[in-house]
Amino acid sequence: MSKILIRGAKVLGGEPQDVLIDGDTIAAVGTGLSAEGAEVVEADGKVLLPGLVDLHTHLREPGREDSETVLTGTRAAASGGFTAVFAMANTFPVADTAGVVEQVYRLGQQHGYCDVQPIGAVTVGLEGKKLAELGAMHESAAGVTVFSDDGKCVDDAVIMRRALEYVKAFGGVVAQHAQEPRLTEGAQMNEGVVSAELGLGGWPAVAEESIIARDVLLAEHVGSRVHICHLSTAGSVEIIRWAKSRGIDVTAEVTPHHLLLTDELARTYNPVYKVNPPLRTEKDVMALREALADGTIDIVATDHAPHPHEDKDCEWAAAAMGMVGLETALSVVQQTMVETGLLDWAGVADRMSAKPALIGGATGHGRPVSEGEPANLTLVDTAYRGDVDPAGFASRSRNTPYEGRELPGRVTHTWLRGKATLVDGKLA
Repeated sequence: MSKILIRGAKVLGGEPQDVLIDGDTIAAVGTGLSAEGAEVVEADGKVLLPGLVDLHTHLREPGREDSETVLTGTRAAASGGFTAVFAMANTFPVADTAGVVEQVYRLGQQHGYCDVQPIGAVTVGLEGKKLAELGAMHESAAGVTVFSDDGKCVDDAVIMRRALEYVKAFGGVVAQHAQEPRLTEGAQMNEGVVSAELGLGGWPAVAEESIIARDVLLAEHVGSRVHICHLSTAGSVEIIRWAKSRGIDVTAEVTPHHLLLTDELARTYNPVYKVNPPLRTEKDVMALREALADGTIDIVATDHAPHPHEDKDCEWAAAAMGMVGLETALSVVQQTMVETGLLDWAGVADRMSAKPALIGGATGHGRPVSEGEPANLTLVDTAYRGDVDPAGFASRSRNTPYEGRELPGRVTHTWLRGKATLVDGKLA
């Protein structure tokens, strides 16, 4: 079993300490540690965090390997400091059976860059008409506990109620893509001043907020857990805050791009900024940051949505919705939350590791950086500043909204159960 001594790391942003990894476990945390024969990593004051956990990743395999595979997606995850990702179900075929989720799970095990936990579809074929094999997916080798039709909303209230009732039996959670379909027919961007000026179909805030309001009430009625994907409006924040004040078992996520970018970017007509839910207003962005800081929004999730070049290099109306995000997520959070004073690094570890692991049941992830814990770790050079160059991405796709933008921070090392997956910024 190999030993690794990380020397002089700021654990969760605190005072520099040494961390000794022995095999797959953290053996000691302290100052002046030494270990005969250990590989030494000089942290030089870099920040050491628990390995990040992404509750919302699109790996595209099976079926859309032209945009991403489990291998390329998990390599991108390791590059971004992630040791576990939850893979969404909108593949081809859809991950709505035990067989498909087991395939994705085993591909993750085979490639070894991070743990892959499949998310099962709520309904057969994501069609919203009939519940998928929720119990069989949970009892499969993949042990699915999170279910989502992400990309589509479970808009039928009866189906949503039945799903919440079903997963309650084994402590599962339904993750909702909150989008009332009739209110968003033909929608191209956020409904507001910019959409009116550009003449693009609007995606109103109420289309998100009305579904969230319905679903938190259904969760309360059933006594089950609901998770809200990629929350994007100030009104949605208020509904979640109200629901939590009533003791409703609801959690919510925000993406990095909704913490930084606004609908003003649609004026470029560059489809790289086209995403679902759409980029909102500055007021929404500020409300999301405050809600993440005060815990109303529980976690950051990337909604990493890779697309091949031809699906984005076209006119806005014809372009696919989505952005890659695994390799830039931590940098955006550093800029929007840490450098603004809204979160410290312990808060980042909570929102990007501990809480998503808890919501998704990712055993062994999101644990404290302390003796006896699994050695799932990431080391971050927070002093780094550099322009984003997608040519260097590990992801198969390049549809990033940050190309050429300066972002702070760079992940230099990632360890999965003591095994290096990223060393000095290069994949192991």
